[in-house]
Amino acid sequence: MRSLPRSTPRWRRMLGLLLLAVLITCPQAALAAPLEPILVGVLMPMTGAVAAYGQMTNAGIQIAHQMKPEVLGRPVKLILLDTKSDAVEAANGASRLVKKDRVVALLGPVTSTRALAAAPIAEAAGIPLITPSATSPILTQNKKYVFRVCFIDPFQGQVAARYAYQRLAKRRAAVLIDVSQDYCVGLAAFFMREFKRLGGQIVAQVKCNTGDQDFSAQLGAIKAAKAEILYLPNYYTEDALVARQAKELGLDIPLLSGDGAQAPELIKIGGKAVEGFSFTTHFHPEGAQGALAKDFMAKYKELRQAGQIKEDLASFHVLGADAYYVLLDAIQRAGTTDGVKLREALANTKAFKGASGTFDIKSDGNAVKSAVILKVRNGEFVYVTTMTP
Repeated sequence: MRSLPRSTPRWRRMLGLLLLAVLITCPQAALAAPLEPILVGVLMPMTGAVAAYGQMTNAGIQIAHQMKPEVLGRPVKLILLDTKSDAVEAANGASRLVKKDRVVALLGPVTSTRALAAAPIAEAAGIPLITPSATSPILTQNKKYVFRVCFIDPFQGQVAARYAYQRLAKRRAAVLIDVSQDYCVGLAAFFMREFKRLGGQIVAQVKCNTGDQDFSAQLGAIKAAKAEILYLPNYYTEDALVARQAKELGLDIPLLSGDGAQAPELIKIGGKAVEGFSFTTHFHPEGAQGALAKDFMAKYKELRQAGQIKEDLASFHVLGADAYYVLLDAIQRAGTTDGVKLREALANTKAFKGASGTFDIKSDGNAVKSAVILKVRNGEFVYVTTMTP
């Protein structure tokens, strides 16, 4: 380093000499700059109609982040945005995370309608979007950068129909559909198609909308049709209210739903009316295997006992964790956060042993995995059986 000219002010000459001394005595100081963090966007409904899903999923992501805070020697930084359970907010949030925050990937949204709104932003930017729990099959259609770690509704609907027809021996089914939600409409269609293929009848098909409070007309029609089982492919609030009103009307038939029912609020709102209520979902601790699943559950139990988490472990927690784990695994295998290479790694995820179980992700972005049936018994979700693809 050449000497400073005499015309340089005294204070600047002194500062230059001081810096020179530091570099001579501690050359590693010049090389110790912290590595840039890898920015990952998290799009969750932390408030609004399906806030319970977002809060549970985000808790799972945060635990997974605690367990694996870095990849490729770089720290991972999560940037959380609240979609407020709204499709427009989901799209705006995705745009902000991609354009302003420059994230390398998006985790979420968790429901199909909001994920469908956010997916085009990720696709246009060429960065992966991994939804933990949006099950609509159209979400990944004609998309290169949209992935999921959950099963899709055609499989979930088939599982529900097989359970109703084969395990419960029901032949006359009614369906009450929330037509405000893409998830609910699609799941109902797949259930009805499979139930009829098996030989059953759909004796009543009635509609509702998110936020409805009175279901007496729909339940009256279902009772008049002499249905043997009621399929409710809806979210937890409407499911719980339907269960209560069915009880009041004396409609004593089994109630069956999809993974949208799995939230503590189902039991809080439904009370004794949801006893025996069953649903298809993604995970139960009794079926969990592998080191990562066991480590995640142990960490969750630790935080639950410490009072840092209020609710019992549910599918949304482990699916959130798996979305995070799968992303880090893909980054590690790709050796980069480049969108194209990261997309290739995600599309070649094989036999991944996650918190929710072992699964593949196919080139179409969809996960291939089993489903479980849970039932409400004595105010708790209990395991019934596992249904394979």
